[in-house]
Amino acid sequence: MIPVKKRSAALRAAIEEGVVVAPGAFNALVARAIERRDFGAVYLSGAAISNCVRGIPDVGFLGLVDVIGHARRISEACDLPLIADIDTGFGGPEQVQETIRAMGEAGVSAVHIEDQRLPKRCGHLSGKEIVDTEEMVEKIRAAVQARPHKDFLILARTDAGAVEGFEGAVRRAQWYLEAGADGIFPEALESEEQFACFAREVPTILLANMTEFGKSPPLPVARLAELGYKIAIFPMTLARAAMFAVEQTLDAIEMEGTSVGMLDRMQTRAELYDLLDYDPEELTSRSEKDD
Repeated sequence: MIPVKKRSAALRAAIEEGVVVAPGAFNALVARAIERRDFGAVYLSGAAISNCVRGIPDVGFLGLVDVIGHARRISEACDLPLIADIDTGFGGPEQVQETIRAMGEAGVSAVHIEDQRLPKRCGHLSGKEIVDTEEMVEKIRAAVQARPHKDFLILARTDAGAVEGFEGAVRRAQWYLEAGADGIFPEALESEEQFACFAREVPTILLANMTEFGKSPPLPVARLAELGYKIAIFPMTLARAAMFAVEQTLDAIEMEGTSVGMLDRMQTRAELYDLLDYDPEELTSRSEKDD
């Protein structure tokens, strides 16, 4: 396994060179599949844990223990840098520091912390509330102080666009950078023009959320690069695709009484073992030698 510090340094270097594309992994096996492709990082979203693991809405029910466990499993299964969603930091400044330390120990290379007020909502839903700027600034400063090593990235997410308007989001982003954040995640920008304007107003490491069925347009990675964005996350893309396949397969079993008609849409046993780096024959051979 590649040491976490080296993964974090690799993430920093990749950001300097272009856009880091980070598909969301809702479990460790998906993270291994992402690693097989030419992606720069893996992303772990609170929505993925809430929806896919616990079967609940992404409305702030997660705790630090939930995120740590899944982050650790993904970082142990995959050598790519892991970017993790830590929601509002799971408390005040002291709790934020504990969260940052725990993320570093779990193998995370970067986190983003948001300025929503609890109970938080999905960033692409209406009705969000945000904390005072001073409260968020204190959390960022606490996170920076607890940084486990110099290359650990701390990104500040702002949902202010839906509450204070575009200019409010820009002002908050600038304050968050002054507080020590390495970069900004402007959530739920509503047009390509807003993406472009935000990049001009806030020249820093910028994260673009390319989630589907939300308020933001689906901009190609190449276009995001032209606009100045450095990280593009696809939080629930693979989860949505997987659940669509689940629904189709369940329909087939229910209507036909067999899954045979879906075999050409399934990962084979051999493909699964290959992804797991598992050779059952080699394992059997070793067992026989031991006997």
